[in-house]
Order: sequence, then C-alpha cells, then structure tokens
Amino acid sequence: MRVLLQRVSRAEVRVGERVTGAIGTGFLLLVGLTHADTELQLAWMAEKVAGLRLFADAEGKMNLALDDVGGAVLVVSQFTLYGDAQKGRRPSFVDAARPELAIPLYERFVAMLRERGLKVETGEFGAMMDVELVNDGPVTLWLER
Repeated sequence: MRVLLQRVSRAEVRVGERVTGAIGTGFLLLVGLTHADTELQLAWMAEKVAGLRLFADAEGKMNLALDDVGGAVLVVSQFTLYGDAQKGRRPSFVDAARPELAIPLYERFVAMLRERGLKVETGEFGAMMDVELVNDGPVTLWLER
C-alpha cells in the first residue's frame, strides 16, 4: 500500500461537474493498492494517518494531529502510484491491484479511517477525477507499508 499524503487547507474532488468529496483543513490521501495488500497494511496505514502530528501547535511545531485541529481526510484512489517507468516510455501498472481486489481494500481502508473517528470524504474509485487542493505548507509525505 502506498499513500501520498498532502496536508491541505482545502481539497475537492470532482467527477465531471459533480463534487464527490470536499474538505477544509486536513489530509488529501492519494491511495495506491497492490496485490499483496492485506487487512494488516490497511490497519497500519489508518492508524498512522490518524495519529500523524503534522499541524502546528502554539509554538509553531508540528505537534498536533487531525483530531486536535478538527481536520478531515479526503481519500482518492490512485493506481498510478504503482506505475513502473524504469523501462521504456510507457509505465507498467502490473503491480497495481486489479479492481476486483482493490475496490474492497479501498472501501475497507476508508471504513477504518472512519472507525478511528475521522471525518472522511472520498473520490470515486476508477473514475476520471479532477482533484483540486490548496497545500498547507507544503507538507507532503510518502507512506508505504
């Protein structure tokens, strides 16, 4: 499982003209899943995201988590995180999980975030999505498990 996490002051995802998810302060998560991902990877990632202290406290130090700032999470599926462009000019996506595996994993990950008390919005799995965000920082992390 690979997650590109961006701390945002706002983010929105649209499919066509329809907004499928929007948040204010929080994290935008671009989520890639692979064939070997299990409940263990999902649980580890959900716990990591919920507990990361990436927001400034009164002294300006990154010491506050999502709960501390009333933040939310926008989760967007992103199979291209498993793109391999080492050879040739067109990336290979053979390491990305096929939809029949990825969709239940994605939905379970979203559920795990919600089980931790987080407000979660989502994109639409497999759709062509437009993602708009305003970085807060910028703060961007690559998480993998």
